[in-house]
Amino acid sequence: MVKLSVNINKLATLRNARGSNMPDLVKSARDIQVFGAHGITIHPRPDERHIRYSDARELRPVVHTEFNIEGNPEPRFTNLVLEVMPEQVTLVPDPPGAITSNAGWDTVAHRDYLREIIAVFREKGIRTSIFVDPVIEMVEGAAQTGTDRIELYTEDFARGFAAGDRASVEPYRLAAIRATELGLGINAGHDLNLDNIRFFKENVPGLLEVSIGHALICEAIYLGLDNVVNMYIQKLK
Repeated sequence: MVKLSVNINKLATLRNARGSNMPDLVKSARDIQVFGAHGITIHPRPDERHIRYSDARELRPVVHTEFNIEGNPEPRFTNLVLEVMPEQVTLVPDPPGAITSNAGWDTVAHRDYLREIIAVFREKGIRTSIFVDPVIEMVEGAAQTGTDRIELYTEDFARGFAAGDRASVEPYRLAAIRATELGLGINAGHDLNLDNIRFFKENVPGLLEVSIGHALICEAIYLGLDNVVNMYIQKLK
């Protein structure tokens, strides 16, 4: 089945709003794994407005499934990843101050830069994934960087699906086919939710993992975290 990694950034946002330790991210990560999730994702940003760098260090001992750390590989982030040693690092081209991720890498223009930083992570045995748009040229560029996987940026699909456009999945299907031909693993994330996740999974061949945060936490407010995690798992089988 496709694996579910739960992004807990929004739980950190809630915690930071009151300046306390509620919700407790370490306990939340433990519980989410007990509920059945296959991994925990965090995306620390330079201003630490939600996930703090200290959170990554505190979470490492309790994440026994897969720890995925996302971010722009500037020096501080790179040093954190090399210290914490997650199972996977996902490279995202976030500009400083971005509210959320809004584009994949130009893997052609940044090929040499990505190749250099990926080599650093691979030397330490950390699996790498590159955040990319569903564009064949970008997938082919990713294959030249030495990355293990790509993560397809799914906002366009989610927007199209919500408007009734089922054909919005086609670029992702084609990108996934090309990625498989090139020996790349396929992850996906951004605006996937309980309404669109099954359709996406059934139409994107070779999908290995999805990372879901904002929608899952919002749905959990209504339905409960244990229940929502297992609803995703059922749809991903």
